[in-house]
Amino acid sequence: METLAIVGASLAGLSAARAARAHGFSGRLVIIGDEPHRPYDRPPLSKDFLLGRITAEDLSLEAETDDLQAEWLLGAGAASLDASARTIVLKDGRTVQADGILIATGAKARQLPTLAGLSNVFTLRTLADAQSLAPELVAGSRMVVIGAGFIGAEVASAAASRGMEVTMIDAAPVPFTAQLGTEMGAVVGGLHAANGVELISSATVEDFYSGEGNVTGMRLAGGRYLAADVVVVGIGAEPNTGWLEGSGLEVDGGVVCDSMGRTNIPGISAVGDCAAWYDEAVGAHLRVEHWTGALERAGIAVEALLGPDAVRKPHKPHYFWSDQYDVRLQFAGHSAGYDRLEIEVGDARTHSCLAVYYREDIPVAVLGMNQPRLFTKWRRSLATSLAASFKESPAPLAASELAGAALAS
Repeated sequence: METLAIVGASLAGLSAARAARAHGFSGRLVIIGDEPHRPYDRPPLSKDFLLGRITAEDLSLEAETDDLQAEWLLGAGAASLDASARTIVLKDGRTVQADGILIATGAKARQLPTLAGLSNVFTLRTLADAQSLAPELVAGSRMVVIGAGFIGAEVASAAASRGMEVTMIDAAPVPFTAQLGTEMGAVVGGLHAANGVELISSATVEDFYSGEGNVTGMRLAGGRYLAADVVVVGIGAEPNTGWLEGSGLEVDGGVVCDSMGRTNIPGISAVGDCAAWYDEAVGAHLRVEHWTGALERAGIAVEALLGPDAVRKPHKPHYFWSDQYDVRLQFAGHSAGYDRLEIEVGDARTHSCLAVYYREDIPVAVLGMNQPRLFTKWRRSLATSLAASFKESPAPLAASELAGAALAS
């Protein structure tokens, strides 16, 4: 392999570039990015950056010790891919031909077409999004957050801490159920109520009202009217895979990969938020949008791309964290299908506890709320159990054989 092209210049792309050099790749390394910025850290955008505690310079992911000797093509992302010729066409017309391609194009915030172009409506995914939203956090103003996911919840937390009147609406009966289950989802929902944010569940917006280019309010099913000075749409993200249409790559809610990131076309792999890796722990493809996944799996994907005979490795338990108000939430594992939940330490009512999820008496996930030390021990225990079960499991099927597996986000 003489040329390796990495499409995506965020955490997954940078981690892959580092891994390539660490594995001895000495050829031409090209990193393509849609944004004009060098790689930056996204999780602080909805937390410290939004509150002005850190600057854009503080978000940089590159270290002084990095010596990637890479060609950076920024500000003009990929427009299409000819997989058979291993040629990437950029939006500005330039082309990059490579022997190996790693796709790390991430995901983009879902939009509400009805609100397109209105000046007081925001999503939060990029540095530019955060820079636009930050000046709107003004004490006394009314913010409505549509969607009670973790990004929306963190924005609501930041806005409330600035003295805004915040309402968060969600279509689900209980927020965070997909990630935390109903019991602990309700506990985290209660955290917002305890900090003055109104959470309206099982809510549907029937109509929006606007004037002079702004949303002025919205009417919910049932007739309730919510006035708004600022609206934040936090209804999830969708993978940046549109540029792969017609490429021959298998895409099904994400780039379909085996358990090491290989796609159905040799010499092309994917990692990060755009990639649906086969997860042996659940027997399905999962597109998991977590910071640690982008960081840790990049090395596995690069090793498999550079060496076709690379030995498969166990995945670490999925891990994410969220800072809301004065509570650090940490979660590891899979809560899907759990049949019992135990509060091992603390009291969920005070939002300081450690909850363990069991399936047939086997711990499958753990949630910590302001319990960092104990959570770390449980996370390690889950990783040990997963590694042990991995050794006993059969080799994974090829990506083409996994096309029928379910995909979850």
